[in-house]
Amino acid sequence: MKALFENARVIDGKGEVFTGAVAVDGKKILQVHRGAAAGAYDGFERVDVRGMALLPGFIDCHVHLRSDGNPDPRAQVHADSIGLVALRCAANALKALEAGITTIRDCGCTGHVDFALRKAVAEGLVKTPRLVLSGIPICMTGGHGWDVMLEADGPDEVRKAARLQLRAGADNVKFIATGGILTPGTEIGVAQLTAEEMRAGIEEAHKAGRITAAHAHGAQGVKNAVQAGIDSVEHGYLMDEEAAEMMIKAGTYLVATSTAVRNVVTHGVKVGIKPDVVRKAEQGMESHVKSFQRAWKMGVKLAMGTDTGVPMTRHGNNLDELVYLVEMGLPAMEAIMVSTLYSARLLKLDHLIGTIEPGKLADIVIFDGDPLADIKIVQDKTRLKWVILDGEAIVRRQAVQAAPRQRLAS
Repeated sequence: MKALFENARVIDGKGEVFTGAVAVDGKKILQVHRGAAAGAYDGFERVDVRGMALLPGFIDCHVHLRSDGNPDPRAQVHADSIGLVALRCAANALKALEAGITTIRDCGCTGHVDFALRKAVAEGLVKTPRLVLSGIPICMTGGHGWDVMLEADGPDEVRKAARLQLRAGADNVKFIATGGILTPGTEIGVAQLTAEEMRAGIEEAHKAGRITAAHAHGAQGVKNAVQAGIDSVEHGYLMDEEAAEMMIKAGTYLVATSTAVRNVVTHGVKVGIKPDVVRKAEQGMESHVKSFQRAWKMGVKLAMGTDTGVPMTRHGNNLDELVYLVEMGLPAMEAIMVSTLYSARLLKLDHLIGTIEPGKLADIVIFDGDPLADIKIVQDKTRLKWVILDGEAIVRRQAVQAAPRQRLAS
């Protein structure tokens, strides 16, 4: 792509907003102008986006591509063949991309299909957001997700399990620190993998230059994960003030996945979600908003994630999470930064993406309207006019006229 987007309301991901122009050349952002563009930009398509907001592509740090968000995703996962999992992952990834998510971290897939998907992207077979992949998460024997995860007990087994995921190609290694909402027989507040067990696996990931995440609802499980050196805590619905203080000291990110718990509670058993799942979600929801607000006000680092793929949380609706972040108190600008720059920092990709700056990869979304004035604009797909990934227009709902051809000197 060679295009100059003019008269944009640029929301740059760093907390600034201004009217200006953004030039894209190939895969990268060439230049960002405050006000009118300086220079001729011969050969560039000139795109007038007056009245539109231009932002960095959004980042979802917690999805599950293998499931669609049906009322019983565990049943879907068990029923699918590996071939169907692969097709489902590709279709769900494209839905997220077309909704403005240009980077995702998949937090647990089946049979290393996620790595096959990445190879398919590299070969040009499918289109997906930029992929940060976890392979198979690691849990204790009988722990949350045991039937679809890799069971390991003791530091040595966890270390080996982490090495297996790294060998397979994991960018992120995920550990199960507490019980979960979807697994029968586990309670969300109960700690599972110990700090010592997780530390062994985290050491392996960090030695390999990879990041780590811990599924953790209960306060003790959060503390265990932070003591072990985890990079991000996922969910944290029951975390307490002490856990938040530990996260601040360690620089640990919270990926709150508010969308997931809200959707289970909102839809409930009437759509076919199992009663025990609804019960545990209601337990989490009771404390989630307060614990999140406390963590945010205390200064815990935040990144955006949705847990898309769990009951009634469907791919393509990922930006609902921004609306919930604002409902829980974040200013719209901060919610956008959480979903762009801060998420890029967690994934250690902020040198490439997360902001509108010269030299960064051209991951850009453009909305008709101003999400700073009304964050719900991001939920309206009819107002999403452009999605650009690596300089390629994936969604293009605005007619573009090429710049006039230059006359050749006689």
